[in-house]
Amino acid sequence: MAETTTGRRERKKALTRQALADAAARLFTERGFDNVGVREVAEAADVSLSTLFKHFPSKEALVFDLDTDVEGALVTAVRERAPGQSVLHALRDHMVRTRTAVRTDDPMFVLVESTPALRDYARHMWSRHEKALAAALAEATGLAPDAPAVTGLARFTLEAPGIARASEDPARSMRDLFALLEHGWGTTPLARQESHPGQRG
Repeated sequence: MAETTTGRRERKKALTRQALADAAARLFTERGFDNVGVREVAEAADVSLSTLFKHFPSKEALVFDLDTDVEGALVTAVRERAPGQSVLHALRDHMVRTRTAVRTDDPMFVLVESTPALRDYARHMWSRHEKALAAALAEATGLAPDAPAVTGLARFTLEAPGIARASEDPARSMRDLFALLEHGWGTTPLARQESHPGQRG
């Protein structure tokens, strides 16, 4: 009985959290982040203001409701990669699968990019993710968490989507970026052109 009660309670909490996130997304994209108060979000989700803050510590957090899930998935991609798969390939596959579907014209993406407070929050959020990913990489490789190879790969992984997303084929661009990291600049067409300035292609 206790397990059943706990399960129901957790499902109810999850539904409330989702209702708040959905209400926030609708109101923020319709009217702008700065023009909507947290009380309005709570009312739209039919919960009290205190309930809202039990689920989200700040107004900005309402926009990034999957923050914890995103960080957990990054760590899991490293820790639970297939036998024999490198951490680089595991992260490449994870980022292609999860981060290349977001379009630059997506309303929530536009909202974040056009709102200074949300851009700042996103930078701090990615910084936390970077530290968590670096810790997982250190654990997987035996290197120190502050080793350049560890911090560099963690930073690269989190910055790559911003570059890939701007291309016509984000998934292909993401793979190309990871290939560049794996094989080095010398294998790229541009590097070959540098070696033979008079040639093209």
